[in-house]
Parts: sequence; structure tokens; C-alpha cells
Amino acid sequence: MRESKLKEILKKLTLDEKLSMIHGAGFFRTAGVERLGIPELISSDGPMGVRGEFANDKWISVGHGEDNVTYFPCNSALASTFNRALATDEGSALGEEARGRGKDVILAPGINLKRSPLCGRNFEYFSEDGFLTAELAIPFVKGVQRHDVAACVKHFAINHQETSRLSVDADIDEDVLRENYLKVFERVLLESGAHSVMGAYNKLYGDFCCESEFLLKKVLRDEWKYDGLVISDWGGVHNSKEAALGGCDIEMSVTDDFDEYCFANPLKKLIKAGEVDEKVIDEKVLRILKVMNKLHMLDGKRKQGAYNTVAHQRTAYRVAAESIVLLKNEKEALPLDPAKLKRVLVVGDNAVRQHSLGGGSAEIKAFYEVAPLLGLKERLGGNTKVDFLMGYDAEIAPESQEINWQQASLEERKKEAKVKNKLNKAMSKEVMDALKNNKYDSVIFVGGLNHNYDSEGKDRIDMELPYGQDELIEKILEVRSDAVIVLIGGSSVQMSKWIDKASSVIWSYYNGCEGGRAIADVIFGKINPSGRLPETFYLKPEDSSAISVGDFGNTDMVHYKEGYRIGYKHTDHAGIPVQFPFGYGLSYSKFSFTKEKYMKGERELRLTVKNEGKRSGLEVVMVYGTNDRTGVRELIGFEKVNVVSGKKVDVAIKVPKGYSDVSTSRTASKK
Repeated sequence: MRESKLKEILKKLTLDEKLSMIHGAGFFRTAGVERLGIPELISSDGPMGVRGEFANDKWISVGHGEDNVTYFPCNSALASTFNRALATDEGSALGEEARGRGKDVILAPGINLKRSPLCGRNFEYFSEDGFLTAELAIPFVKGVQRHDVAACVKHFAINHQETSRLSVDADIDEDVLRENYLKVFERVLLESGAHSVMGAYNKLYGDFCCESEFLLKKVLRDEWKYDGLVISDWGGVHNSKEAALGGCDIEMSVTDDFDEYCFANPLKKLIKAGEVDEKVIDEKVLRILKVMNKLHMLDGKRKQGAYNTVAHQRTAYRVAAESIVLLKNEKEALPLDPAKLKRVLVVGDNAVRQHSLGGGSAEIKAFYEVAPLLGLKERLGGNTKVDFLMGYDAEIAPESQEINWQQASLEERKKEAKVKNKLNKAMSKEVMDALKNNKYDSVIFVGGLNHNYDSEGKDRIDMELPYGQDELIEKILEVRSDAVIVLIGGSSVQMSKWIDKASSVIWSYYNGCEGGRAIADVIFGKINPSGRLPETFYLKPEDSSAISVGDFGNTDMVHYKEGYRIGYKHTDHAGIPVQFPFGYGLSYSKFSFTKEKYMKGERELRLTVKNEGKRSGLEVVMVYGTNDRTGVRELIGFEKVNVVSGKKVDVAIKVPKGYSDVSTSRTASKK
């Protein structure tokens, strides 16, 4: 439909009808205008799958199983694959599921950078590195939008903590803001053609982001020429006039007084009083109509979508398989040979915990979720006896499934006190008693974090493993130094108390419905691990720039004192030792890089990758360079290549303009 036709429709709309299209008429929908053939605009969380159904005006789940969906690996897991093709595939699967569930906008992906390891929503974000984030988020968005669904890129901008997220202000040098943080949004929005972007809760330079003329008009509209929709975070609009003039298009919230939203009756009064020109509303409505047109919502030629398909489940497995990071493997302790395992002990709450229905707005109702214990037992079969012990007490009273936490989400939440750092003695004794007679061929510990800690609305208070896990792991390793340690979580955790005693350590982010099978396949060698850390694993929280230089967690204003250097850019420059650097990850193969040459005139780095191991495997080639403008050494290119055992592969990676000292490195650390 041509724009002239859309403008004709716009002229026929009454003021009340236009206003009904720019604010929530339900928790996840705006109103349509039936007489003109304009449908409702229906949105849904989230990044790991299409969220379950709620009543229109109450945070009560109303799905009866028909809203169960494929549970996809989180964005951090996707980032650890370093695989653009997989990003396209996961985005496409998510988009098709959203359309299959009748959604128009999927509120994903989250592309804020991981500035601190303590941020509660880190698992929803890709990486601490802007280049890696953009390189994977761009194909992800393109994949989503293949299916007549709009991706909504979030949270714009500078949203890096959950503590006082509704009001905290950000003090940051504008050059740093643009180079480090806005550049990622610019690339993703413009290069992917994303149809919408979500404003953040927090303030920037004293203005709420959903009302910021600087962000939404000067930068987004005037400089970037972005023509998609700006949707507020749910409850992110506070002032009718400021938000209307500031550039927000659609106001959403979590309360049921829809007619009293800032863009409803209060805005109508301002228009009638002449304080806001109706043309401002026309611009918003026209943008909505344009997006609807792109999604084929107005011409009846829309794709129907599908969900819970075998193809989507296979995509979830492929992402999970490439995302798992092998952190340690002394004396080739892994992989284990299933044929030699007659009896195995599995320990840890995360071996059986379901992670899909947790984390805040990332929660979904998974059609199924294979936990690690199930994955291990499936792969081992009936010839191996598998015993399981919980090992530690991770139970915290669950929130009501009838009344959703989001009902109170506009209330400021203090840092959570839900910390259980004391080991349950009875559970611990049960494990140690089981290990006394050396009757197990292998011991596998599966622990880490869960969504009591990785969750929207609250930050972690430290990097320690909760529930006394460090003590339990130490005890296990004293008896069985060959125990396989598997950790699951959304951001880095401290391991220094026991890491030197462990022979093998595996890291997995929240890895979707096939995560348990992927972990088992890495342990037993069906998968040659190829995941790489998309963030720095610090020795302690204070080593991160947000805490050592900045003041992460402040409740009134956060000062971005570290400038351009966050994550590995800070630790590498300052010479701060880390547990594992950005880009780190082991393989069951041994790779070598030879014939490396930087063709400066062609801005291309070329090299040969050889697999000197006995297994075929995937290797990630990373290219780093010094930014000539900022002086910061950073990731500027990468490729993931499949190399058959004993074979070589030639690789060529393009280098952006404005970089010097270009070379490859297996991690961000110079050491």
C-alpha cells in the first residue's frame, strides 16, 4: 500500500481513534479502528520465546497450554556461539513462533552492553562488546522480520542496572555515549531495518529516556533518519507533553487504567488546550500505519507463522550446542566415554531445575525443557546406572503464578536479600557419604545460578555461587578431583575458591529447551565444544569498570567514569587479572594459525587455520585493532570456521576503517 493511501486513512481518523492507537488498550495491545480496517497492534515478550497469554487487564495467566512455545537459548548463549548464521536462524524461528501466536511485535532483542557482572538482566543481553553484539543482533532482527513480525530492539538507551531502574540518571560523556553505547543501536536499527525500538526506564542527562528529545528526536530521527516506531517500556512514560513532543510513538504500561495513560485522556486535554499540536499525533499514527503496512497487516497477505515445530527445536539445539564454553580440561579429562561408565553420580539443583518460567519478562511457558539430568540419562541409556542427589538447597518461595510479579513492577525494588550462602549440611553429607566407597565411574556436578538471581527488576549483590555451592564443590573435588563441574547462569561467577582443584569445567548460559542434551553431548564428545565467552569472567566484581571506576548500583545517578573502556577494554588496559578473558573457550581439537598477513590497502586480514587434533571442530578467529580515535584496543572482526581433523582452511576477515595494530588473538587478553 502506498504512503498516499496511508495518509488518506489517517485523514479519516478522529482524534479519539488516533489516540487509541498510540497507547495500550490492554497490557499487550493497542486499539484498532474496525471501521477503517485498522487492526490492533499486539506485542509480546520476549527474547527466549513468545511469552504466555495474560488477561487483557489483569496480570493473570489465561493460557491453557495453547500458549506453550519453543524455549530458545538466551541472547548471551547466542553471543557465545560467535555464529552469525545461527543468529539468523534463532531470530527467524522466534519470529515465526511470534506470528504463529498471532503477535505483531516481539519485544526483542536486548542489546544493552554488559557493563557490570551484577546486572540482573545480563542473560537477556548479548555481550560486553558492542561489535559482537551488533554483528549477531543484526541477523537476529532480520530473521525475526522475515515472518511479518516487527522486532523491538531494547532498551534505548544506557540501561545497565536494575537497581533504581525506574528513576536512576546516567552521567556520561557524550562522545563515550555515542561511541560505546549508541553506536550499537545505530548499527542494529539501521542495518537490520528493525521496525521498532523500545525506550528505556532510566534517565539520561536528567530526562526519562522515553521522553528524551536528545535520544528520540535529535539522535534517532534527525541524525539517524530512523522511521520505525518508538515504543515505551511498560510504565516508562511519566509526562504526557514531554513524551509526546520528545518522540515516543506508543505508550505501554502495567496498570489497567488505560484511558488515563499519559497518551490517552491527559494528552487529549493538552491537544484541546493547544499545548500539543494534533499534527504530532498524526506523525505517530502514520508511523504505526507504515509499520502495519510493512507487516502486511492492512492488505491480508500476511504469513501465518508456526510454533513448536521440529525445525525450531532443532534450531534451539544447534544454538545450544555451539554456545557451551569449555573453560578447563586438564589432561584431556573430557570427553567421557559412555561405554566405560557403569555408574554415575549427578549432583546439583541445576541438573533438574526448569529455567524457562523465570527471569521476569523473559519468562515463557516452554512446550518442553530438557534439564541436564534428563539429557545425561538419555545419552547414557540403560547400561549405566545414574544416581542423583540435590546437593544444596536452592528453594525460595515461588511467586504466585496467578498474580504476576509485573503487577507491582513500577514499584522500586531494593536489592534482594534472597541469598542462601550457607550449605545445607544434611544435603552435603548425603553427597559425601555417597562418594565414600568410590563406587562411581564419574561424578558430574551441575550448579551455578538460576532466575532467583538472574532476573529483571533486581541486581545480584555479589558474584558468589549461592546456596553454599563453593563449599560443596570444594568438598567433592577433595574426594574426586576428576569430577566434571558444570555451571549454568546468565553472567560471570566467582570460581577462585576451587577452580585450581578442578580438572574440567563447563559453562552454559540459559540454553533453551535442548540445553540439557547439549551439555550431555559436550560431556560425552558428541559435540566438540566451540563456544567462546562473550564477556569477561572476573575474579571479583570490583575488577569490572562499572564498579572499580564507576559507581554501579547508585540509586540516584550513575557516573560512567571509565569512558570508552568497559569489560575487557578496562581489564586489559589496566592490567587487571581475570578468571577467564573475553573470547576464551577450549576445544577437544588443537588449532594453529599460520600465514597471518594484514593487507592494509585492502583492509583485510588473511590467515590459515589448521586443525592439528584428532577431531573435526569449529574454531573462532578474532581480529583486534586499536581505534585510532579513542586509542582503545577492541574486537573488530571475527569468523567461525569448521576445520576437519588434519586439514587447513584459509580465512579472510575485513577490517573497518580507522584501526591500526591489527592482528588476531584467541582472546581479548594480550597476555
